[in-house]
Amino acid sequence: MHVAVRLPLVLGLSTFVCGVVVGGFARPAPAVAAPQRVFELRTYTTHEGKLDDLHRRFRDHTVHLFEKHGMTNVGYWTPREGPASGHTLIYVLAHPDRESARRSWEAFRSDPDWNRARTESEASGPIVVKIDSVFLDATDYSPMH
Repeated sequence: MHVAVRLPLVLGLSTFVCGVVVGGFARPAPAVAAPQRVFELRTYTTHEGKLDDLHRRFRDHTVHLFEKHGMTNVGYWTPREGPASGHTLIYVLAHPDRESARRSWEAFRSDPDWNRARTESEASGPIVVKIDSVFLDATDYSPMH
């Protein structure tokens, strides 16, 4: 007797919580797609002998300015061996979505503190020869999605 009384209540709650009942089975309501977090892989190639200057600029200014403008610093690396070692910085930033990335970079590039830091760090000449940027989507099995 208790089963007969509880079953309609359970089905009613399932319909309310999960969505519409179709053919006697509750089907989940469609999920609202949230903006997908994106990662940005950036590779900086420096002029010969300028990698330490780039490290100093990132350590003292850039990483803090990225955070100020809504970018998340994930990690920074330098190649240990091979042709890129000694003049390459590779790093990953995270952004809530591509539009946020665009807005953050726009704000960063126009920030007077960034422009001052860049000008001061390049007083004896340019540091960076080339910048490559690739936006990445985490896979569903990635611990970073």
